[in-house]
Amino acid sequence: MDHSEKLPFPYDRAICYSGFREGQHPGGHYPTYDQVREDLLILQGHWKYLRLYDCDQHSEAVLEVIRKEKLDFKVMLGAFIEAEMNNFGCPWGGGVYSEEQLKKNRTENLKRINRLVELANQYPDIICALSSGNEACVDWTDHYVPVDRVVEYTKLIKKGAKQPVTFCENYVPWLSKLKPLAKVVDFISIHTYPVWEYKHIHEALGYTKDNYYSIANLYPGKATVITEAGWTTNSNGRGIDAEHVNEEMQKAYYDDLMEWTDSERILTFVFEAFDEPWKGSPHPMEPEKHWGLFKVDRTPKMAVRDLVRH
Repeated sequence: MDHSEKLPFPYDRAICYSGFREGQHPGGHYPTYDQVREDLLILQGHWKYLRLYDCDQHSEAVLEVIRKEKLDFKVMLGAFIEAEMNNFGCPWGGGVYSEEQLKKNRTENLKRINRLVELANQYPDIICALSSGNEACVDWTDHYVPVDRVVEYTKLIKKGAKQPVTFCENYVPWLSKLKPLAKVVDFISIHTYPVWEYKHIHEALGYTKDNYYSIANLYPGKATVITEAGWTTNSNGRGIDAEHVNEEMQKAYYDDLMEWTDSERILTFVFEAFDEPWKGSPHPMEPEKHWGLFKVDRTPKMAVRDLVRH
């Protein structure tokens, strides 16, 4: 079956890109123009679509590099909306804020949405899709935003920009909670992480397929895109058994995922291009730091070693 028929843009390979290196993090030091250029030259020719998470300084640099260097990429750009409501169910306790902070977040979120629209109109030839948020409605999130607010933001984006609009979220909320949002978005975007859900590598692709089809079959009138799927290569045991992750398993999942999604033409943004040391806890084996197909020094891991060999 060709799942790309409902897509608002042509099918191709896709990847999530965030270029923060050692000593860099959002709100602190950002990757330079030359560092972004180096990254995009590594990715060019292997992936057509890049997913960027926020309309921040980093995303602006990426868009500038693509335009100035005339690189062959299209971008899905998101607005990273922060908590507008406390989530006492966040497993790591990060979802609780003062009322003052929540109020400030609401103001900042509106600014982000407006900035997203500005960039969409500034780079209409490069930005092919927009997202009104990332993992803000799932039960475990530390930046919970009520569904009706996400609906409002999505409508604002659609009013101000011409690109198709989605919302990037774990597959579970799309089963019920996000049905009002599904009516408003132009296509559905899901995240699937078998290894976070205690699946062994041999169960991984089957589980991802189950996640995908449970949503695609629920919303047959719209395209369902996978905006995150991947396999980390290290773990300190926090949430992921260290025996379930390494470069061989990442390659096995990546190869299986690409074979399936290419054959069915399911647009899939692999998570993610490069390891990001700033993420998660300070522990060096923290799984959040090791999802990249490339290490932080930009050398390829096993999954893509043949792909980028020159």
